[in-house]
Order: sequence, then structure tokens, then C-alpha cells
Amino acid sequence: MAIDLPLLIELCTAPGAPGREELVREIIIRELDPICDEVRIDALGNVIALKKGSVGGRFMAAGHMDEIGFMISHIDEQGYLRFVPLGGFDPKTLTAQRVIVHGRKDLLGVMGSKPIHIMTDAEKSKPQKLDDYYIDLGLPGDEVKEQVRIGDVVTRERDIVMVGNMINGKSFDDRVGVFVMIEAMKAMKSNKMDIYAVGSVQEEVGVRGATVAAAQIDPHVGIALDITLANDVPGAQKHQYITTMGKGTAIKVYDSSVIPNWKLVDFMRTTCEEREIPHQLEVLPRGGTDTSAIQRGARGAAAGCISVPTRYVHSVIEMVHPDDIQGSIDLLTAMFEECEQDQFAL
Repeated sequence: MAIDLPLLIELCTAPGAPGREELVREIIIRELDPICDEVRIDALGNVIALKKGSVGGRFMAAGHMDEIGFMISHIDEQGYLRFVPLGGFDPKTLTAQRVIVHGRKDLLGVMGSKPIHIMTDAEKSKPQKLDDYYIDLGLPGDEVKEQVRIGDVVTRERDIVMVGNMINGKSFDDRVGVFVMIEAMKAMKSNKMDIYAVGSVQEEVGVRGATVAAAQIDPHVGIALDITLANDVPGAQKHQYITTMGKGTAIKVYDSSVIPNWKLVDFMRTTCEEREIPHQLEVLPRGGTDTSAIQRGARGAAAGCISVPTRYVHSVIEMVHPDDIQGSIDLLTAMFEECEQDQFAL
């Protein structure tokens, strides 16, 4: 089955820095409103779509709408912009990149830093820091100040393209998780539990949206939908791969923020085996997702995570494999159809 590539591209190219996810939210509402019993937006900006079940219990599935970005913190007299990060950045990924400043209107800009031609030998030997970068809009200072305000957000500019068998571009973290959630909601034929599909906000700055949504929903079962590292690249030993591209959906068994419910993990593995869904197990030494917020929300939930293996995470050249995406959709669809309220009680 071919995935709906136009929808995935639309999700990934829509800007959605933490706290400004409204354009992504509009896409989710458009896709889920026709097939759900209720769609609402909470005070923090999460979109929560409910599909009522036949038996009862609450199943929360969450993909975060936000992408890593920036916020403008200073505008100098020449119109150069300084910024603070919204999410975790590796500074070297910013060199020679274009960005979009979402001011009174959207403005295309470039990331600038000191040219290598005038760096000292000491400067050349040190890795660049976020503070070394500024944004150049190519406009006079007075015009920049008319269009841009302190607090305006910035997202990265990059098309989504096919590279060999892979899909490559920005913001698969975590628009691919949102995509998996939408497609599974469309694909499920029936559901025993009430399904709450959540597009969460501000995950990249501290799983804030999922924390609030889980407190409202108080789920019995919860699944985060996110990416994980596919470190199957030169220089890495096999035990450092985390996951391998094209080898299937990843079932999280550990990250530094959560240990998922072991009965839920076993169920996910068994489901993949029975339905012949290619899968792999994810042990991520550092990092976290909305899973931890779901697990600890309200009275606590049997929580786990379906991850899409991704290379070059938190850059504008993130890479995913269509087969891994489809496997993630298939697994979540099966969970929507089969899970029951007390199935994973410890």
C-alpha cells in the first residue's frame, strides 16, 4: 500500500514552531473531523479528536505538531536578527541554511555567521555555537523593524523530496507521527475503546501539550507517535544503530524518560508477528517523547510508543522510509481495533 505522500508533504511543510502550531492543527482538523464524533481544541492548543468505542475505556494516541524552531530575541540597527532556540539544535546544522521569519508577514532569510576567511586559527579549531549565528533578511534595518517583532517565531525552509527510496526533508519530527495517527484513524474498521487522537503542542520544549491532554483524558492506554534514531550509518557499530531504515516500525522498550508498560510492549510485538508487520525494538539511551507525559498523566496509563526510524534527526535533511511509516500505521490501526481497557493491568 502506498502512503498518502501529498498529505505527508503538506504536514511537513506547514510551519509550526512550539506555541505556534495552528496551521498544522488546521490540517488535522480537516482530516479527522469527518470521521470522528467530536473534535475540540483545548486551552493550550492541543487538538483532541474523539472516536467513540463499542465497549468503553480511553485510548490516547498523540503525535506532536511542533517542530524545532527559533524565537526572535533582538533586532539590531542594521536589521540582523538574534534568536533563542525552541528545541534542541546541533549548531553545525545551521550553516548556510534558509529560514522563514513569521513576522507581520512571512519573510525568507538566511543563517549567517563569521566567514571562514576572517576567522583566527583558534576560531577555526572550535565548533560554532548557536550564539555565533544571526538571521539576515536582506532588508534595511528600519524595514525589518516594521515587519518583525521580538517574540516572532522562525522555522526552517526546505522542500520534501525523494532521495532514492527514502523521503527527505524537514520536520518529520514529528509530522510523520501526526501522519501515522491520522492514517490509522482512517484505516481502523472498529474500536472497542474510545479513541482520543491528539495533536499535541510544545513537545520540543518539554512535552507540555501531552501533559495537559493526558490530564484531561485520563487514558487507560496511551501511545505516543514519534520518530527515533536510525543511526545505521558509517562510523557507527551495530549496537549503536538504535534502529535500521527499512526494517520496520520501531516499538519503544526504553528511553531516558520512560520505561513503557511491558505487557503493552509484548502485545505490540505479538500483534506485529501475527499480522506480519515488520518491526524492530528501540532502546534509546538519551531522549524522550510524549510517552512519559501520557504515562504519568492523571492516574497513570499503560503507555508505550510507536517510532518511525529516522536518519539525521533535528536537521533539514531528516530521512524516513515509506515502508517503516506504513508499518507504523498498520500497528497503530491494529491497536485501535483490538485494545481493551484493562488488558495491560500490572
